[in-house]
Amino acid sequence: MSGFEELNLSKPLLSGISNKGYTVPTPIQILAFPLIMSGKDVLGIAQTGTGKTLAYLLPCIRRWKFSKNRFPQVLILVPTRELTIQVKQEIDELCEFMNVVTVAAYGGTGMLSQMNAVELGCDFVVATPGRLFDLVMKGSLKLKDIKHFIVDEVDEMLDLGFKHQIINILDLLPEKRQNLFFSATLNEEVEELIEEYIGKPEKVEVAPSGTPLQAIEQRAYAVPNFMTKVNLLVHLLETEKDMEKVLVFVSTKKLADKLYDLIRYQYPVDLAVIHSNKSQNFRFLKIREFEEGKIAMLISTDLVSRGIDINNISHVINFDLPSTAESYLHRIGRTGRAEKKGKAISFFSPYEIEKKNSIEQLMKLEVPSYSLPEEVVKSTIELPEELPQVKMKSFLVKPFSAKNRGEALHEKSAKNKKKPLTRPEINALRNKKKKK
Repeated sequence: MSGFEELNLSKPLLSGISNKGYTVPTPIQILAFPLIMSGKDVLGIAQTGTGKTLAYLLPCIRRWKFSKNRFPQVLILVPTRELTIQVKQEIDELCEFMNVVTVAAYGGTGMLSQMNAVELGCDFVVATPGRLFDLVMKGSLKLKDIKHFIVDEVDEMLDLGFKHQIINILDLLPEKRQNLFFSATLNEEVEELIEEYIGKPEKVEVAPSGTPLQAIEQRAYAVPNFMTKVNLLVHLLETEKDMEKVLVFVSTKKLADKLYDLIRYQYPVDLAVIHSNKSQNFRFLKIREFEEGKIAMLISTDLVSRGIDINNISHVINFDLPSTAESYLHRIGRTGRAEKKGKAISFFSPYEIEKKNSIEQLMKLEVPSYSLPEEVVKSTIELPEELPQVKMKSFLVKPFSAKNRGEALHEKSAKNKKKPLTRPEINALRNKKKKK
């Protein structure tokens, strides 16, 4: 296919696509478009960075019809606040020359403004499951006119524990609707959910689940501990001149903050750190500055491994390997997007070897491993998190109970065997003493 003109899109939508700089549809967009336009339920599986968002937005926008009704026609569920903002922005830009109103609803901020926005009327709603359910329960959002129900990153939704909320939302939707599920990976839990509540949608898969992106060059370094990882990262920043926009993933918020402080001290580079302890406005600001090139390196937890579409990330650094192999694919998918080349570098300590093996098993590909460069100083310092955890058995002592105490282990003395005197006996003894 030569261009988007062959997809039978409206002129205003083509103008929005042109202003976005898109020229040729991706495989997932080409395959999904006719199925969605025909009204069929669709399960789309494609690697991160292959245009899944546009794959469901283009046909839904094309099928949208202007209505004086204030209730939305399209509902899009996403796992994170950041992705909510991104999808809304994508719709707004695509519909620049159309009268489409979109509302983004997510937690972590006041609900009143979002309630007012949906009550005024909208065509598209992009929301996280929790906030969407809150708006419906408050009576601000009516779902009776929903024609297209979309779940983006459905596997991540289930990993984050949104399954029951999704089921509750499904019960609130009209029976006559189109269901679209999109994700980069597919697992048994996703398939069971879809089969039970949706049926058998048309499956569109442009690459097998777990296939690594061909545009990404991967390599890994065996590193003994956290402080040596810091030294290696500084070394790479100093020696690899093509590290222009670097996204670094760290396993925990505490370690992300520690890495930020150490890098800022050792290597003068414009950088920032974001995680769930940072305010929402701060995270949005730093992501925007990173995208605009004002920040050269962004340190993050898995908060941004899904859904954040930042152009021209040159390197993804897995400072720590993720807990699941699927998360690794989503992390490295932040680079090598839109047919551009990217690099993914992973540091793994001895206790992370099993994680590395799981990743390679999922991808069916061995990531080349390298020894530490000679210039990198091996630190002997180990953080408390890296020290072996000694697990002691806990012995539960049965609480004392007079009812269950049993008999003593020794015979009572003759003195202790005596029974207490009665009142007449005590009086008799007193009289006896007086007579003496």
